[in-house]
Amino acid sequence: MDILILFASLVVILLGAEAFTNSLEHFGERLGISEGVTGSVFAAVGTALPETMVPIFAILLSSGSETLRHEVGVGAILGAPLMLATLAFFLMGFFAARKRGWQGTLNPEPIGFARDLLWFNWAFCLGVIAVFVPQEWGWVRPIIAGTLVILYVVYLYQTIRSSANLVDDGHGTEADHPLYMTIAGLPDNLMVILFQVGCGLGLIVLGAKGFVYGIEQLAPKWGVSALALSLLIIPIATELPEKVNSIIWIRRGRDTLAVGNITGAMVFQGSLLPALGIMLTAWVPQHEILMGMAMTLVAACYLTWVVRRGVLKPIHLVMNGLCYVMFVVSVLFW
Repeated sequence: MDILILFASLVVILLGAEAFTNSLEHFGERLGISEGVTGSVFAAVGTALPETMVPIFAILLSSGSETLRHEVGVGAILGAPLMLATLAFFLMGFFAARKRGWQGTLNPEPIGFARDLLWFNWAFCLGVIAVFVPQEWGWVRPIIAGTLVILYVVYLYQTIRSSANLVDDGHGTEADHPLYMTIAGLPDNLMVILFQVGCGLGLIVLGAKGFVYGIEQLAPKWGVSALALSLLIIPIATELPEKVNSIIWIRRGRDTLAVGNITGAMVFQGSLLPALGIMLTAWVPQHEILMGMAMTLVAACYLTWVVRRGVLKPIHLVMNGLCYVMFVVSVLFW
């Protein structure tokens, strides 16, 4: 029954993500904003809501023990940027290679791509540092958490400020499919677009709650720690289905939207969510946590190096996939 709940939650999240992505394209087009803002801010933050809701629900609202609640929360917080920096990029590269070949090129808007990676690296490094702060230094952790929040606010300002120039350079958002609500007979206006956005987000949050319940029930039955199960399953189940958006966009040649959907979520989940974990959980060094952080930073720093070289190809993203495999092996067998 618990596995059925997980599967049903996955289906709900998929439906919500599809409706959300479709409405965001129309929202960005109507506002006349760039693909970078649509992908890195609106799509990234919106589709990151499951990972935002899972730790909040697990840490603050769940009825389980404090240790279980914290393990599920920390797993969801750290598992999301790990999965995005590794598996999500590899899958995007894989589907791009099917149309362009492994030596083909990916052409996201370069300034926004580099900016997202830079901000993520700095923010996530602060989260890593916080793991090693002694518990008795209670005054340090709020400072780190506050800094992470400020970093994300500054990142948003820079991203939105660059929108006008990107639109002038031909990177404006354009919807290439009709709004789903209009197929049902509703008018194509801003209120209907926002209504579909709300419906998509509602389905995503509903699915996230189902996953928290399923993880709490399955962890003791399978003999796996809630932390390990959360790091492995929650991000794949709640984040990866939404990153199908990036696969759809990359297959349509919408590289900026595809990449921004991932990197924007990385910045969001590498700054605001660790701030939440630092303030509300023990946030201590454990084997699974340290390996997850290490593989996330290796993948993100490697990708930053590739981007700085000026050419991004699907073959480059195989390395990101290998980082995820190394993490899974370390958690299950070491």
